Amino acid sequence: KSEALFRSLGRYIETLGGRYIVAEDVGISTGDIHHIQVETSYVVGADVSYGGSGDPSPFTALGVLQGMRACVEEVFGTTSLEGSAVAVQGLGHVGYHLCRLLHEEGARLIVTDLQASAVRRAAHEFGAKAVEPDEILSIPCDVLAPCALGAVVNDETLPGLRCRIVAGSANNVLDESRHGEALAERGILYAPDYVINAGGLINVADELEGYNERRATKRVMRIADSVRSIIAISKRDGVPTNVAADTLALERIAAISSMERLHTGHPYGQLQRRREMI
Repeated sequence: KSEALFRSLGRYIETLGGRYIVAEDVGISTGDIHHIQVETSYVVGADVSYGGSGDPSPFTALGVLQGMRACVEEVFGTTSLEGSAVAVQGLGHVGYHLCRLLHEEGARLIVTDLQASAVRRAAHEFGAKAVEPDEILSIPCDVLAPCALGAVVNDETLPGLRCRIVAGSANNVLDESRHGEALAERGILYAPDYVINAGGLINVADELEGYNERRATKRVMRIADSVRSIIAISKRDGVPTNVAADTLALERIAAISSMERLHTGHPYGQLQRRREMI
C-alpha cells in the first residue's frame, strides 16, 4: 500500500462520475481512505476529522449482533445471548468489536486468530477461551461467528461443525451455494453474509444524506428484521436461507421502477462539500 497508489485509485474513481463510491474493506484504514479522498469526492468512511463517519467496523459488529439475535430467537426462542457459547473466528476490527458487544450481552466467548496478541487481548478483556485456529470450526458452541476470510463452510469443514447457528461478519462464508442447503440439512441456521455484515456499509452510506449517527444506528438495528424476513421466506419456500436472501434481494430490486433511480438523485453535494474542505 502507498499514498501514490491510493491517490491513483481516487483519480480513476473520479472519472466514473459517481457510478462507484469507495469505502473501507479488509486491510484498509481511514488513513488510506483519506488518500483516495484527496482525489475524488466519491468516497465515504473517511476519518471524522475529514468529514467522514470514521471506522465502520463497530457498526458492522453491531449489525452482526442484531442478525445473531434473530437467529437465536428462531433456534432457541429468545433474543438474549446471555449464557450462549459463541465461537468467534478472527479478531480483527470487526471481530474484536463483536466480542466486546457479546461480552456485554453475557455470552461465553471462544476465540481464535492467527495473531496471538489479538487472542491474548480478547482473553484478558472479555474472559474469552482461546483455542487454536484449526479447532474453532469444530468446537461445540451455540453460534459460530466467522469474522476472518471466506469459504470457511466447505466440503472439508462442514461435517465437523458442532454449532446450531452460523452468523458472522466474513464475506462469502459458504464455499459454494450448495453448502447452504447442506447446513440446513444438518439443522444449522445460516445468517447470509451480505445481510448480516451490512452494518458498516449502511453506516457509511448514511453520509450520502449528511451523516447522522443516530439515524445510521437505527438502520443498522433493522438487520435483525431482515434476517427474520429471510428465515420466513426460507420456511415459506422450503429453501435454504442463502437462497431466501437472494429471493428477498430480487424482490426488492423488482419493486424499483428502474435501475436508473438507484443512481440518480443521490445527494453527492455532501461529498463534494467535504472534498472542498480538504
